[in-house]
Amino acid sequence: MTLTVTRTLKLQQNLFSTRTLSLSLLKSLSSISRERKPEDQDRREFAEEAKTHNSNLLLVHENREILTMDLDDYTIIKEGEAEILMHNKNKVFFNKAQVHNRDLSIAVLRTFISKRKEEHEARLSRRTKPVKKASEKDASGSSKPAADNEKSNGECEEKVSEKDALGSAAEEVTNERAEDNEKLNGECEVPEEITEDRPCSLTEEQMMTTERKSQGVLEPPRVLEALSASGLRALRYAREVEGIGQVVALDNDKDSVEACRRNIKFNGSIAISKVESHLADARVYMLTHPKEFDVVDLDPYGSPSIFLDSAVQSVADGGLLMCTATDMAVLCGGNGEVCYSKYGSYPLRGKYCHEMALRILLASIESHANRYKRYIVPVLSVQIDFYVRVFVRIYTSASAMKNTPLKLSYVYQCIGCDSFHLQPIGRTISKNNSVRYLPGFGPAVPQECSDCGKKFNMGGPIWSAPIHDQEWVSSILGGVKCMKDRYPAYDHISAVLTSVSEELPDVPLFLSLHNLCATLKCTSPQAVIFRSAVINAGYRISGTHVNPLGLKSDAPMHVIWDIMRCWVKIHPVKAQAPDQPGSVILAKEPVLQANFARAVASLSKAQAKKVARFLPNPERHWGPKLRAGRQITSKHVSLLGPEAVNGHLNHENGEEEEPEAKRQKTEDVETPMSIS
Repeated sequence: MTLTVTRTLKLQQNLFSTRTLSLSLLKSLSSISRERKPEDQDRREFAEEAKTHNSNLLLVHENREILTMDLDDYTIIKEGEAEILMHNKNKVFFNKAQVHNRDLSIAVLRTFISKRKEEHEARLSRRTKPVKKASEKDASGSSKPAADNEKSNGECEEKVSEKDALGSAAEEVTNERAEDNEKLNGECEVPEEITEDRPCSLTEEQMMTTERKSQGVLEPPRVLEALSASGLRALRYAREVEGIGQVVALDNDKDSVEACRRNIKFNGSIAISKVESHLADARVYMLTHPKEFDVVDLDPYGSPSIFLDSAVQSVADGGLLMCTATDMAVLCGGNGEVCYSKYGSYPLRGKYCHEMALRILLASIESHANRYKRYIVPVLSVQIDFYVRVFVRIYTSASAMKNTPLKLSYVYQCIGCDSFHLQPIGRTISKNNSVRYLPGFGPAVPQECSDCGKKFNMGGPIWSAPIHDQEWVSSILGGVKCMKDRYPAYDHISAVLTSVSEELPDVPLFLSLHNLCATLKCTSPQAVIFRSAVINAGYRISGTHVNPLGLKSDAPMHVIWDIMRCWVKIHPVKAQAPDQPGSVILAKEPVLQANFARAVASLSKAQAKKVARFLPNPERHWGPKLRAGRQITSKHVSLLGPEAVNGHLNHENGEEEEPEAKRQKTEDVETPMSIS
């Protein structure tokens, strides 16, 4: 009986101490809020205090809403200026390696907002010029119409002046549409009802809206993150990008939406005011919101192909579509038939396969956009880590859409020497200020390779137009360097952007110097020597961000092989079988005599300054992670690493043992009570 009373008193004391601790935490939080400390500092101090006392985490917000949870089940992850609570059971997907993706997206989004503002100001300046000319013409006219106007204005001055202002605004917008056929985000649209008679008295809100539209005020860009998961990307957009508008985060998984809403509240008033989370199918949501978002971000787990059709409809004219594809095995030729079914293009397994993956994705987006009289303009396309990421602007124009066949090509790759040739799909003929669109001439190659005599594989179609806008790349890189402290992955994204800025923009795909030497079974020349030979022959050459050994050049393949023949004459090789591709190539005499003297432009500016362009992974197991909801087992060691797998398994074992211990304590307490 004494033992029972003692244990009962201990339980009551524990309950009393827990309630006292909760009250003390609430009091401390209220005192912190009264002192009005910075939002991040307030949240961090309270989380640390709750952790110290091993209690529940209480999140109190401006709307006095209280959210309780067990800190042992969550990990606080900070990236940039955003912090999220991640559940330990892999309920919601999160990959640390995607910090490169998120940082680069923020950099592009900042540049997009500044470019959008410049374009809007340029349109306003063009719009005011016709108005000035019209006013000068009216001033030089007779005074009688002016007197009539003064008389009519006396009857209902407010009404007529309002109608004139709105009518002129509508007329300007109509003229602008007729001139450009392209409408940018935020451009004012004048509704039909402004041409009708309306009462002289208007509400204040209607007057403000009308005034903003008539003045052409640029609204902040609206962003849609179609597949948000934890919401980290949307939170970083809202907290770090200046001048951004509403950010809509979607997901069709209940756990992900709950996690996103929890993280929105956890990040304070800025996130609460700008970010909203919805449980919805991204495809349906985008289809039901056509041209409503200035920026649409697609970052799926795998292929984005099923989202492209609705995404190109949801982006406003002149808006930005950011798209990621992680199914690199499909895009790089591992499953060509699957790639064709998803993207409408057949990949080839060459050294340039990762760049070809970028171009296949761009061609697929263009194909979906063309169905709605729209077309794309790529501003940045990169291959990073284990995925490709493209940033394209989308415009609407039935006439400009006709140029799409000029931007697409088929690729012929030799199965013997890996030489490749492009076959454009379309061509144009200009005559008497008119343009005719015709199919491209072909074939671009004979049945057998002219260099080694082997057959060709055919792939494509791919996007053969430029995949970057060099002006945009320079602006993005400059912005990143000016704000290096605000990018957690600054070193990596600045290295990628530096490599992109030095690429030849109008040369599709690239060569591999090591692959050329492997075909001939010869020693490899230094990249500087090979570059010099190409430059001395009168052609251009550059590196590529996709492969540190890749070389882009506008030199035709027969010139490349002539340079290699001259190199082999200086550095002889052993005799090979006569039917080998290398033997067939070396059996021909070079037409071009290569000059291997060091050229001035053989090194890029970054190489001359020894700027790092290809960095190693920040840590081991830096790559794709397990899909959310799947159970982590020992077979995922190669993917996640032994530490992460063992830590997760130990955590699960501890959870299994905990209920048994609790049951044992309960039995010890309840047994004496039943005896008494």
